[in-house]
Amino acid sequence: MDHLKPSHSLLFYSFFAFVNLMLSISAELDYLNQGWSISVERSDNVIVSPDRTFSAGFQSVGDNAYCFAVWFTHVKFTPVWMANRDYPVNGRRSALSLQKDGNVVLRDAARSTVWETGTTSASGVRLCLLDTGNLILHQTSTNNTLWQSFNFPTDTLLPTQQLRRDIKLIASRSQGNYSSGFYNFYFDNDNILRLLYNGPDISSIYWPNPAYVSWEVGRSMYNSSRTAVFDLSGRFRSSDSLRFFASDSGRGPKRRLTMDRDGNLRLYSLDEKKRTWTISWQAISNQCGINGICGPNSICVYEQSLRSCSCPPGFKSKDPTDLSQGCQPTFNLSCNPLESLFIPIPNTEFYGYDFNYTEGLTLQGCMNICLELCSCKAFMYKFDGIGQCYPKTMLLNGYQSSSFSGMMHIKLPRNRTISEGGRVRLETTHCNPEAHVELSRTYESKQENNSLKYILWFVVSIGGMELICIVMGWWYMYKNKGPSAAEKGFVIAATGFKRFSYAELKAATRNFNEVIGRGGGGVVYKGELPDERVVAVKRLEGVYQGEEEFLAEVSIIGRINHMNLIQVWGFCAERRHRLLVYEYMDRGSLAANLSAHVLDWKKRFEIAVGTAKGLAYLHEECLEWVLHCDVKPQNILLDAHYHPKVADFGLSKLRDRNSLNDSSFSRVRGTRGYMAPEWILNQPITSKVDVYSYGIVLLEAVTGRSSLGFNADNETIVNNEGRGKGFHNLVTWVRDIMCAADAREGRIQEIMDPMIDHTDDDLVKMELLVMVALHCVEEDRDARPTVRQVVEMLLHDENNS
Repeated sequence: MDHLKPSHSLLFYSFFAFVNLMLSISAELDYLNQGWSISVERSDNVIVSPDRTFSAGFQSVGDNAYCFAVWFTHVKFTPVWMANRDYPVNGRRSALSLQKDGNVVLRDAARSTVWETGTTSASGVRLCLLDTGNLILHQTSTNNTLWQSFNFPTDTLLPTQQLRRDIKLIASRSQGNYSSGFYNFYFDNDNILRLLYNGPDISSIYWPNPAYVSWEVGRSMYNSSRTAVFDLSGRFRSSDSLRFFASDSGRGPKRRLTMDRDGNLRLYSLDEKKRTWTISWQAISNQCGINGICGPNSICVYEQSLRSCSCPPGFKSKDPTDLSQGCQPTFNLSCNPLESLFIPIPNTEFYGYDFNYTEGLTLQGCMNICLELCSCKAFMYKFDGIGQCYPKTMLLNGYQSSSFSGMMHIKLPRNRTISEGGRVRLETTHCNPEAHVELSRTYESKQENNSLKYILWFVVSIGGMELICIVMGWWYMYKNKGPSAAEKGFVIAATGFKRFSYAELKAATRNFNEVIGRGGGGVVYKGELPDERVVAVKRLEGVYQGEEEFLAEVSIIGRINHMNLIQVWGFCAERRHRLLVYEYMDRGSLAANLSAHVLDWKKRFEIAVGTAKGLAYLHEECLEWVLHCDVKPQNILLDAHYHPKVADFGLSKLRDRNSLNDSSFSRVRGTRGYMAPEWILNQPITSKVDVYSYGIVLLEAVTGRSSLGFNADNETIVNNEGRGKGFHNLVTWVRDIMCAADAREGRIQEIMDPMIDHTDDDLVKMELLVMVALHCVEEDRDARPTVRQVVEMLLHDENNS
């Protein structure tokens, strides 16, 4: 055949062009165009940055498991970002595609979508990798970025990449397991960058040290931006005033800030000659200071820059290959005090989660407390002239150090051989030599006569059968009676704080003698616990109207924790009695302090900010959306330093965040003078009712006058109808003065509390409070700001002042 027919020629050239296209995208790519894909089966299918520092493609993370990742090209696989870290795809027929509609989609072998950017674009788009390590999807015509990996980090921050309020670094689970682990680096509700152990059962902050307030560790809460970044010179700066820099600071080395799987935050610098990473900064030098590092029931020892994890006597490691699994007991404890003994381990403590703390006890007295408490697993005793006793119901964050003078006492069954040769053996869970700790005493079981042993076994068996018969008979008699919903659900509902008996609280309050408050569904009494802690005990009224709902609310209260919310220490659910135990606030309520004219303007402004932060946490950041529904000066309490804490939250109706427009309140809630118009007009109830009440509180804080029964002529108005005209007069009076057409500078002085002296700076801050307050008390709820926006407005002024 001398020549090809035209149809054959066209087919040949089409095939040739197709082969060239396949070859062009089978190796390294500078970008990915619409319609192109990267296949998991081609290891050389990668996108590279212009300077070849970074690569993006599929990497193996296990047997037949792959993730699409970005990594440093010329170093042993060091991922800096992963698209599907928690959902690896199959090693065959999985692919990442840039679709015609502008969406980047990762599909597995079954063609199901595992991950996507969720973007759309009518014009041309391209996926490319920048020299910074940022994988971006941008429009080719406008160069507008539609999506970028820098907004969705995994465990690593690269130079110029920002960490913001809605972003956190989450460590990998373990060596070779890149799925999300238990350690987080993030901004908390107080705008502070923290390290958090978020374990399967317990979560706790461990850096900076939670025992100190923010300013003591050089941090500032007074910021609203929540941004952090480290530059190309290795300097890290955050809006909370956190500053650190690499030991080799300066331009040149490639760096990464990584939340490591062991819970430490480290800054790494690359030695390009050796192609290895060196640590140029780390958050925690003593590795035992990381919560959860050795798991539950385990003791961490840090010596000569090496960490070891050991199991105390009677425990064994759950998984020697994974230290975070901790240790498990090889015994079952009895609640009978006569069947338990204690093994002392010197210089050891399990930090946090103490059942209680008592001073002035002897060792035997502390031991008796733990013996009588069935859930007590150990206690730490420290004499040092005081006699400090810390019973433990959970053994977490164990740490042993020669510099610590306390002695940990582990509860074990009395009939168990624990030690040999005067030593207690700690089972280490890594390859270092096993550790042995000298003790001053040892416990061993005595040799028993086998015949006596069998006789005792027979007697115990007969007694056990009799006990079972008695219990079954009792159950049969009372099976139809059953406990009430409250008695049945309170223990579960109150997870995380103590259950008191009614007799304990009656004694603590001296038979409920001293009343310190009323309202919000009950009377509040002052009391003192046996450990000398002063408490406020609230006797709840009417809880039998919807007990199931109340139990759910109590369970939420136990999990809510914020510096501007009153802390719940315990509860009582005994027969008809329902009580809550709160921390006691030394300075009383904001209402009492305003009446006494003892608050200067600086304190009033700080109280306004703190109260807003507490409400913002309830509305937006806790696990359940909580409406307060009774925000007023009487429910804002002040500690010894005049820091505000919102009280009486959580006992109003809890709402689903997605049900903004469906009111399910069966009755009007709140206090006359502070209630939003929605309550009277029977409109849907949202978080804006709290905003309205907060606005009234601000006006009272500035004017020093109560909204209830106030008028412009200082005459008392008695009004028993729902929205009394008293609070209308306060709002109208302030608005008329501040918003008058002929208003001049200085009008703010006309409404400020005349009993308190002021400076020019005070005038500026009070004018801001009034302007914010007037926004909050708009009749139209849609015109009111959210409490989060209120916080931002107030903190913006604070930062700029």
